[in-house]
This record gives sequence, C-alpha cells and structure tokens, in this order.
Amino acid sequence: MKQDLPNLGQVLAAHARVLRDKPAVRDLERAMTFRQWNARACRFANALTGLGLAKGDRIAVLAYNAVEWAEIYAGTAKAGLVAVPINFRLVGPEVRYIVENAEVSALIVQDELVGVIEDIRKDLSIPEDRYVHFGRKAAPAGYHDYETLLERATDWEPSVGVGGDDPWMLMYTSGTTGHPKGAIRSHRANMMVSLVTEIELSIRRNDNALLVMPMCHANSLYFFGSFNTTGGATTIYSRKSFDPEHCLRTLSEAGATFTSLVPTHYIMMLALPAAVRERYVCDKVTRLMISSAPARPDTKAAVMEMFRNSGLFELYGSTEAGWVTMLHPEEQFTRLGSVGRECVASLPVKLLDDQGHEVPDGEAGELFSCNPTTFDGYWKLPEKTAEAFRGSYCSVGDMARRDADGYIWLVDRKKNMIISGGENVYPSEVETAVGAHRGVKDVAVIGMPDEKWGERVHAVVVLHDGAAATDVELSEWCRERLAGYKRPRSFSFVRDEDMPRTATGKILHRVLRERLGGK
Repeated sequence: MKQDLPNLGQVLAAHARVLRDKPAVRDLERAMTFRQWNARACRFANALTGLGLAKGDRIAVLAYNAVEWAEIYAGTAKAGLVAVPINFRLVGPEVRYIVENAEVSALIVQDELVGVIEDIRKDLSIPEDRYVHFGRKAAPAGYHDYETLLERATDWEPSVGVGGDDPWMLMYTSGTTGHPKGAIRSHRANMMVSLVTEIELSIRRNDNALLVMPMCHANSLYFFGSFNTTGGATTIYSRKSFDPEHCLRTLSEAGATFTSLVPTHYIMMLALPAAVRERYVCDKVTRLMISSAPARPDTKAAVMEMFRNSGLFELYGSTEAGWVTMLHPEEQFTRLGSVGRECVASLPVKLLDDQGHEVPDGEAGELFSCNPTTFDGYWKLPEKTAEAFRGSYCSVGDMARRDADGYIWLVDRKKNMIISGGENVYPSEVETAVGAHRGVKDVAVIGMPDEKWGERVHAVVVLHDGAAATDVELSEWCRERLAGYKRPRSFSFVRDEDMPRTATGKILHRVLRERLGGK
C-alpha cells in the first residue's frame, strides 16, 4: 500500500522518539519538549474522543495565542478531528455564525473569552457536555476543565486512521457576501505548505521561530507546521496585544532565528527610540518575513538596517491557496514592489482576462495558481467553490501583472478589500452592519491611508430624508456588531445624488477612493 505524507500528529510522534527532550514549543509561560508535547497531544485527542467525538467532527477554538494551540492542532490531527480556529477579535454574532455554519460538535475557549460564548450559548447547537475551558481561572459551571480532561486521558497514540485527503482545518475567511466562508484544508495540503516553506526559507532543526501573528490565522499556522515538521523550535508570542519593545526583547532572549510580522508591527518597532532598540541584540535572527499587507520601500530599508544579520522575505498567498509566490532577500530592491515568483512545487501562475484567456506580460489579469498546497473548497458552498477554480487552478480574486522576467506584481487586493494592520476587511460586511441602522439609507466603505495601520476603515453614508445620525452614534452601533478592526474609524455624510454609481445603481468604490484620497 502506498504511503501518504504524514500529518502533523504523526510527525510529532516520530520527533518524540528521535528528538525526545529537544525543546519543541513554548509560549511566554510554559515550555515543552517534543516528548512532552506529543504526550499531551495524545491525551487531548483521547480526551475528546472520550467525550464522544469521532473522526471528521469539527472542534471550534476561541483563544488568544497560547501554547495550548500546539496541543490542539497536533491532537486534532492525531484523532482525525477538524479544527475550526476562530479569530478572537470577533464579536458574539460573528462567532455564532461560524460555529453554527461549521456544525461544530465541541468548543474550546480560553478564560478571558468565555463571556463571548456565554452571550450566545443559548443559540448554539453544541451539546451541553462539550464545552471546554482553559486558562488561569477555574472552569466555570457548564465547562470541562482542559487540564482535568488531559489528566484523566491516556497518552497512548490514537488508533484512528487519518489519510492525507482527510480535512484537518476549516478556516473561515472574510466573505464578500457579508458572511465568512469556511476554507477546507486537508492534511496533505498543509504538509505541503510545510515542505515548501522549509525549502524556500532553508529551515533547519536548529532554527527557532517566534510566532507573533494569531495562531488562528493561516500565517502563524503555516509557519508553525513548517518549523515543527523540520524539528525546529517554536515560541508562541502569548500576549493579547503587540508591544514592540517586548517583542524585540523576546526575539533577543528566545534566540529566535525567524519571525513573520505585518508592516504595522515593523513600523511600531522602528518608531522606538534608538536607545531602546539598541538594548536588544537580535543577531541570531537570520530570516524575517513581511507579509499580509503591502510594505513601503522605506519601511523595508529600515527593517534591513535594524536586523543586519537577517534576510528579508516577502510572499503572496492565501488561506485557500497556501503560498503562491516568494520574494527573496537578494530581490528586495531590484524588484521592489513585486511579490516574487512562483514557490517551489507550483505550476506557472496564470493571469486571465474575463474570458479566461491569459493576458500578455505587463497587462493585469486575475491571478490563478496551481500547487499542492491548495484547499479543497468552501464548506457547504459548491457554487463559490466552482467560482474559485478553473480546472486545477485556484483564484481568490486578486489582480496582478507579470513582467518579462516572470515576477508577479499585485494590482488590486481582492478588488475593494481593505487591509488594516494585516487584517483583511471586506467592505460589504461592514456595509451590512452600518446599513442596518434605521437612519442609514445607503453606505459605502473604503480604505483610507493610515500611517500606523496601513489603511483604516472609512464609511461614506447617505441618510434617509429627515433622519439624523452622527459618527459617534454610528460608531456605537457598530461596536456590538463588528470586531474592532472592522469598525469604521471615520465617517463622511453625503447626499444620495452625490454617491457615485454605475448605470445599474452599483456604488463605485473606486471613485470614492479617488475623491477622498483613499487607496
């Protein structure tokens, strides 16, 4: 019988035998060797099956960065369960939609976020005995205590047969229709992301990654898998918010050789006084990734000056496609603004026009990629899945052009999408929330330049005749309906006749951006 690629749980079991007491994963409070991590991942897997869960069942996780994510991801892989990571920035109605849409069978929540779940628990279909709590506080009534569950379970390897085609992740991405879509990712696709990353970044067992991005994001998940597949070490930056000086200190003290940050993080570090930056020696950092949002040339130059021993990488990818292109350190200034060329194991990127024909070099087309890291489709959305694929090629709606040397240059980020602090914000979702206010007749949401966050969310509002609403009132209205990073930071009020539209009545976001100086 042909052997498939191993999954993270199987790789961890091998490391537990071979690397045993080598440091494997930690956060800012607790550390584990490969042997300890594997034992706890097995206990987690056996504890969940002991609650009646079976292969293919979906497990939602709502938590800040913590080392428990490592146990959960490895444990679900061992048991054939499907992890559904939820962004901790989401508010109750947003969390409820994901949990119900994914038909979740159990939910794990960190203590600080229990209130979010309690507010919506009556509306959830999860069995009452399948809520699990972890953190410093005692488990509240109606929740299993995470540590107690693990203590009562065995550390034997689960006997569940898990194949490469089996789903491991259901990762929800912001949707242009106002609801997020669940991207189904298999064990094989995620393992291929790990292998591609290891080759592109030349990761070795003596490397140590500091993961600052949320563990519920594809960015940290992909790098987490890569370093642990190799047998390297991983430090999960377990703070609720980013502190630039603390992050620099952690890079120095942890002996990290790699981290991946968004431009906003780097800008915050660069804004520290020189005397503060010079306190921390980060000579061991040899690779840096800048991703999730466009970075200015001056930011890149300053980052390379601050981390003189490090090469700066940049990539283009998505939750759906995995990594697509990579720009290497030696290309940063000769191809400034490009996202590089195809990663290893990828077929040539296709840039297609509306008729599905490839466009000539220099012209913009919709970017389609084909690689073994691609997702299997959108959960319960066959039409959206069909729209995303042309044969084996996948697109998430980005427009790009290719130069004569094969470098890819993004033209438009998913059309009207806003990228604020590395988080994707889709205007339609924000427009739905603002437009539900009784005084709002119409609304358009665009991105405005912001020195710190790259872009901020701005809403252009048309009020009903005779209605009155202020920006303060609308801000409060959005507070209960949208995560903080999605909420408009500013508002403009215009007459209906001043809102630019197509002949069919669709609002022209591009014209609004031009009028208001947006991106």
